[in-house]
Amino acid sequence: MLHIQGKLVRTLGAFGLAALVAIVAGCGGGGGSSSASTGNASTSSTGTGGTLAAGTPVSTTPAVLASNQVAVVVASSTTSTARNIPRVSVTVCAPGTGNCQTIDDIQVDTGSWGLRLMKDAVNSTVLNALPAQTVGGNPVAECAGFADGNSWGSVHSADLTIGGETAGSVPIQIIGDLSQSAAGGASNSCHSGTLNNTSSAIAAHGILGIGTAKYDCGSTCATTTVNNVYYTCTTSGGVTSCTDSTVPLAQQVINPVRLFATDNNGVILNMPAVTSAGSTRASGFLTFGLGTQSNNVVPTSGIQKLTTDYFGNVQRASLSGTSVNKAFFDTGSNGLFYSEGLTWCLFARGFYCPSSTLSRTPSVTGFNGTTASIALSIGNAETLFGDGGYAYNNVAGTMSGTVFDFGLPFFLGRTVYLNYDPAAGGVGGVASSAFVAF
Repeated sequence: MLHIQGKLVRTLGAFGLAALVAIVAGCGGGGGSSSASTGNASTSSTGTGGTLAAGTPVSTTPAVLASNQVAVVVASSTTSTARNIPRVSVTVCAPGTGNCQTIDDIQVDTGSWGLRLMKDAVNSTVLNALPAQTVGGNPVAECAGFADGNSWGSVHSADLTIGGETAGSVPIQIIGDLSQSAAGGASNSCHSGTLNNTSSAIAAHGILGIGTAKYDCGSTCATTTVNNVYYTCTTSGGVTSCTDSTVPLAQQVINPVRLFATDNNGVILNMPAVTSAGSTRASGFLTFGLGTQSNNVVPTSGIQKLTTDYFGNVQRASLSGTSVNKAFFDTGSNGLFYSEGLTWCLFARGFYCPSSTLSRTPSVTGFNGTTASIALSIGNAETLFGDGGYAYNNVAGTMSGTVFDFGLPFFLGRTVYLNYDPAAGGVGGVASSAFVAF
């Protein structure tokens, strides 16, 4: 999911939120009501007179997962029939207790940071036992801006287990537990903008942000309220109102991988290849840590390693000789999103529907000078979405501005390594020790 606040230096200068609402509803856990996100196109023709049928399930998931691994599945779920949504299960507990709930259908998002759970997915016994994060004795709330809407809700502490890894007292966001009217003044996007505050709205029960940054805002929100991200709330006469507030790092939503005792310096996502017609189910796995165990060693040859800025942006990229301002690798986007003069789909709004499959080879360069040319295919999204599949490597859509978002289609058929910069914070556009390798 394109996390606007977390990517202030990544994306806000490159494109506007309004231009993306119709199409990036499918990017990350957004907009289950949009045809772009659900892929519920009514056509099954290929645009060239034939028909397609999605391939059978494919998998790279080991028969037995190691303690630092968790299964990732792209398929239909009880939450949604949205396409290209990678999901995991997360166990959430009240800190230090056995009061726990395992929540399925949590979207894996390498483009944001921190765990966000929909209120409607958490049972009341667990939810009521999660301590609120407070500043000055007042509960903390957050307005996290994503490209397809905003997540508004309070911040709590929870013990988390993902696969066999655990993290204690992790600040997480509960989305949808506060009234929109409580969200500050009318200028605040959560007060007046689109809220994704239910599981059906984001096509998942939550979002697991495991991108390269540590905190979802960081030092900026610890020292200033300019970004309208964090708030403290008071309740009087049964009415809750929240005002802008600085929030120390310890109370901010954090990438939970960074709080694992070990295996906390990065992740590896391995996803199976699918055919050009897609697959009804694609099962892969996420491995935590880089170089911390025998199963997460980064190869010294045979891969391309591109260093990024703190937020995961490569230094530069281009397509057909045209440079783009930003490029990043984001499992939370359910397509490849960039700007090109291709035919738009009629029903799958914002996706491309060329009359025949196209080949594109964007070039991306890391801050270390390494350049990779990435061969991609762009198919007719309506044809593909109508063929019964849920995992596609060749759907793309439009994005205003000069940005290339390598969404989930890029990850299918690849093993992708994400290394974290160990720092608590950083800036965009400047080399860091973070890298993406594939």
